[in-house]
Amino acid sequence: MATGEFKPGVDASRDLAIEARGLVKRFDGTLAVDGVDISVPEGAIYGILGPNGAGKTTTLRMLLGIIDPDEGYRRVLGAEDPQDVARRIGYLPEERGLYPAMKAYEAIAFMGALRGVPLEQGRQRGKELLEEHGLSHAIDRQIRQLSKGMAQTVQLLGTLVHDPKLVVFDEPFSGLDAINQGKLEQLIRGLADKGTTVIFSTHVIAHAERLCEGIAIIAGGKVPFAGRVDEARDRIPAQVRLETRNPDGPWRAALPEKTRRVGDFWNFALPETGVEPLLKALIEGEAGILSLSIERAGLHDAFVAIAGEAAARDMVTQESGDAA
Repeated sequence: MATGEFKPGVDASRDLAIEARGLVKRFDGTLAVDGVDISVPEGAIYGILGPNGAGKTTTLRMLLGIIDPDEGYRRVLGAEDPQDVARRIGYLPEERGLYPAMKAYEAIAFMGALRGVPLEQGRQRGKELLEEHGLSHAIDRQIRQLSKGMAQTVQLLGTLVHDPKLVVFDEPFSGLDAINQGKLEQLIRGLADKGTTVIFSTHVIAHAERLCEGIAIIAGGKVPFAGRVDEARDRIPAQVRLETRNPDGPWRAALPEKTRRVGDFWNFALPETGVEPLLKALIEGEAGILSLSIERAGLHDAFVAIAGEAAARDMVTQESGDAA
């Protein structure tokens, strides 16, 4: 298959860190991923968004070369075989695991050694990373002596010790409290600021909305949308929220047919003609405008419109389980 021919929702002037088209994976005859297309520009923060069981982890593992697709094409950091560039990739799997007897800095060094970092260099770098991230007191502690959040941070730093050009996180926010989630968001932004490409899967829409330049929405192993976050939000018209002094009058005819009355407010989609003709009708009809706001749709509403109510409910249920 020719390369460079499929770049949905990305800036064509930027090189791609990841390009995949038509990825298909079956397990024991069951279709887990069905024709996934993803393009991730270099230096972007990109989210794979969907409920658990949607095919996110399988997709990431195919992109990393941990498993091979049954059909389709992928190119990662310019290589058709992701294993050829494995030492330039950092990967944090959803299933966390560290040797409990290892000291924190040694665990980081061990993970670096798996990516070609000399052990002594990895030990020194491990100490530096722990100090940089406020964990100098944990350098000589065994993993079993650390809190869950601290242990997850150690594994995260081990993912970065070899200074990868591409970092892949599978549900990185799972199990972290609000403070550590905020720290992880800052770390992800810092990686992108220095040119590292970051791709992560999540079932929490808020993280993707705050961090991501582009997203792929996965539902039932398919990708109904892949592109920029603002393009996803634009799938839903902006909403107008209007409050008037007068409850009725000739101006009511200017309101769209699907206008809803909620308390003292009129709510409706922004007309295709824009807000100016509406304002003219409201003023001439003496509606008495008390307030008028135009709100762009959020990513949650866009997800519901694209993936469906069932997938959105699954996301909310899983997010509630994380917080419990």
